[in-house]
Parts: sequence; structure tokens; C-alpha cells
Amino acid sequence: MWVRSTLAYRASFLLTALGNFAATALDFLAILLMFSHITVLGGFTLPEVAFLYGTSGAALGLADLVLGSMDRLGARVRDGTTDVLLVRPVPVFAQVAADRFALRRLGRITQAALVLGWSLTRVEVAWTPGKVLLVPLMLLCGAVIFAAVFTVGAAFQFVAQDAAEVQNSFTYGGTTMLQYPPTVFAKDLVRGVTFVVPLAFVNWLPALRLLGRDDPLGLPGWVDFLGPAVAALMCVLAWLAWRAGLRNYRSTGS
Repeated sequence: MWVRSTLAYRASFLLTALGNFAATALDFLAILLMFSHITVLGGFTLPEVAFLYGTSGAALGLADLVLGSMDRLGARVRDGTTDVLLVRPVPVFAQVAADRFALRRLGRITQAALVLGWSLTRVEVAWTPGKVLLVPLMLLCGAVIFAAVFTVGAAFQFVAQDAAEVQNSFTYGGTTMLQYPPTVFAKDLVRGVTFVVPLAFVNWLPALRLLGRDDPLGLPGWVDFLGPAVAALMCVLAWLAWRAGLRNYRSTGS
């Protein structure tokens, strides 16, 4: 329904998608301005930073396209309209994900994909079939990890009721951090996004393997390939958190 209503006004859709494209492009413009004064950042060249930017942006864009509406759950809990979702013969999760589905978010994916495509033509990598396969696997696992974070954030809003910004700090804030090399951050922060909220598995760890860089934490090499396992584990945790949040939901009575 939301897709049909969006495409009913195609000029409006194109303009909003273009606006989404331009807004996200500003982040990469900041990186370009930075590299107009330096040649490397944390030991990474511009194509390598663009690779981090493209992979994290595309992974978040895919998750945002499907589950970007989850941050509205807190408002629904506060005004009591979550009750409406409970009486419909459709899973609440699907209804929340589909609520005001925004096709304009394709702009973020397109912009990140263009940067990623450019970086792949510039990074100095001895491509093998395994390394080629690692790129789409990185995007898929990254999107699943971000989707799990969206879900956990939504589940938390059943309790907090107004935690959209907390959720956004881990999703949109997380991808901003992943656009830069891990070597520019403190090791405690890198440990946090590796062992606590495992955003490092979105692109940092596999990218270090692909680009032939050393892991700042000195982890074993096989850890770089744990993206699928971490994504699966995050899905299970997100499912448990969603069930717990939904079961503890208390109506406003309105």
C-alpha cells in the first residue's frame, strides 16, 4: 500500500529519493574534504576509506529500507495505537516494519553503492574468488546485523517508550563510525563494537582481511570470517528481545 501510494506521485518520489541521496552524500563529501589536506587517514588511503564507507552505508541502507520504520514504535506505545496492531491477523513485527514504508531510502543505498563501486576499482587488492565472494557476503551479513540492532532497539521501546534516539545512535551512529578506519579510534571503543555490539563484523574485520591490514586488537585471523555466525546469533538475540518486549507490553488503556 505504501509503495503504491509513493509511486502514485512519481515526481515527488524521485525528488525525495534524490534528497535522501544528497543528504547521505554529504558524509562522503566530508571525507573528500578531509583527504584534500591529507593522503592517509589512520594508515588508510582514500579508496580504502571509500570502501569502508560504501560497505557500511550499503549494509545500513538495506536494513533501513526494510526495518527503518521500527523507530516509530515508541510513539505508538505512548499513544496506545500499538493495541490496533495486536488485534490484526498479521504479526506485529511485520506491521511495524511495513508502517509508512519509505521507498525514498533507495537513495542511501544507491549513493553508497556508487561509492563502493568506485572504491573497488581503486583499492589495491589481489582479487581471488574468495575475496570477490567476501564483498557481497559482507553486505548481506552487515544488513542482517543492522536489522537485528533495529529490532533490539524497537523491543527496548516497549519498555522505554521513547528510545528512538538511543536506537538511532547504534544504527545511524554506528554506520558513521564504521565509515572510518578502526585505527583512528581508541582500542576500548573498538573492543566495544567487536564484543558488546558486534558492529565491527559489518565491515571492519572482513575489510581488514580484504585489504591486507593488521587487526588493531590482534584477534586470530579466523575471526574475520565470523560475519555469518555473528549475524545469525544477532537474529536469535533480536527475536528473543522482540518476544520479551511484546509480552511485557502494557496498553495505555486509551
